Amino acid sequence: MSNTEGGGIQRIRNALSCRQVLNLLTMLGFMLNYALRVNLTIAIVDMVRPNVTETNSTSVVNGTNSTSSGSLSPDGVDVYEERFPWDSYQTNFVLGCFFWGYILTELPGGRLAELIGGRRVFGHSMLWASLLTLITPMAAHINYVVLIIVRVVLGFMLGASWPAIHPVAAVWIPPMERSKFMSNMMASSLGAAITMPVCGYLISVAGWASVFYLTGAVGLLWSICWFTFVYETPATHPRITAEERREIEEAIGTSTSKKRPSHVPWGDLLCSPAVWAIIICHGLAVFGFFTVVNQLPTFMSQILHFKIKENGLFSSLPYLGKYLMAVASSYLADYLRQKGTLGTTATRKVFTAFALVIPGLLMIVQVYLGYDATWSVTIFSLALFFHGAVTAGYLGNGLDIAPNFSGTIFGLANTLSSFGGFLSTWMVGALTYHDKSFHQWQIVFWILAATYIAGALVFVAIGSGELQPWNNPPERKKISDVTQEEGVPLKNEK
Repeated sequence: MSNTEGGGIQRIRNALSCRQVLNLLTMLGFMLNYALRVNLTIAIVDMVRPNVTETNSTSVVNGTNSTSSGSLSPDGVDVYEERFPWDSYQTNFVLGCFFWGYILTELPGGRLAELIGGRRVFGHSMLWASLLTLITPMAAHINYVVLIIVRVVLGFMLGASWPAIHPVAAVWIPPMERSKFMSNMMASSLGAAITMPVCGYLISVAGWASVFYLTGAVGLLWSICWFTFVYETPATHPRITAEERREIEEAIGTSTSKKRPSHVPWGDLLCSPAVWAIIICHGLAVFGFFTVVNQLPTFMSQILHFKIKENGLFSSLPYLGKYLMAVASSYLADYLRQKGTLGTTATRKVFTAFALVIPGLLMIVQVYLGYDATWSVTIFSLALFFHGAVTAGYLGNGLDIAPNFSGTIFGLANTLSSFGGFLSTWMVGALTYHDKSFHQWQIVFWILAATYIAGALVFVAIGSGELQPWNNPPERKKISDVTQEEGVPLKNEK
């Protein structure tokens, strides 16, 4: 590399603070996190053989009938790709099995990030998930069961990524800036908004397998950047300025221990109403969100009869709105807290209620107007737009009440929500297995309305933004320390 090129890179590095680099890569990381997850929700519409009779050739692959179908690309080239004879139950099973692995690493991932650092846990979860995404088409061609195994392991890897980012924020982000940082998690919605139309276009020109190759490759590139430019703490970062490091460490103070606590005060944590407010609210809210994420493309295909490219385009609109609201509400929340207009507790409750009650009411509207394509797209877009305000509400609340154990708290909350994710796919599959009418989807919308509103009520009733006394538990003494204090000689002492 020439001196000119090296100087140019150095100038770019100097133009961004370490926190800005962290924010940028975290935002891109969560975009890719959902791209690796939702690529299947759009691809599966084209992967599965339609129920109608088509003029396709049928072959036998691994003992099951598969269909080789052709689509015409804009260049006039036929794209032939295998399609699979999965029914509604099997299709939803493939979508839902992701959560089998996802649920196993939520709590361990959060605690592991508290012990060894969120940078390593978040980075490795994304790296291995990207590699698994690249082999997903091969797994589908080999066997239905092999595809399920790959999706379960993919969920296992990505399950650790969400709670891992809380310990990163605990050591890098000052308390009054954490709402803005947590809005980076909602970049997952932006990732979905981009992935949906891109997937739709790729499928039409290169077949459904292309979406897995693209998202997997981009994920690998991001992983390289993450491990190159992000460090565990400000103290270990080689490029951070003394001014930025001092600013971060003084703002965080003693709320986050420099020495990571060796044990979790489980008794105090599990008896805390503030913790249960986060867990219950998150579980109910994400149940609704996962239902939309996994089922919106299917609903648009079955009920609104969109073509695959239209499906991807219109499916992306709600996610884009959610991200815009997440950023706007987070900046507003931090501004109100910095000015003293609202305390932390009031801020979290107000924004949580706003983010969940309005989508709940909109799901009721969807029951009556969702059969119309224009109304349906509008309602879903508005519902997820308002839901984006959770970043200023309960989503980062664990950092308020116990930053030292924010990964563990979010891991607990996301474990419950993972049960909800699998339950949502099972629920839709069961309700639409024999009857795919709009009437069956109305039942789904009623359930979503109830869960959204219930989540808001729970958090408003028992949520808190106050730092909990058990955030800094006393370290457990080793046996050697106790014996020395009591004057008892150690085994090897003479």
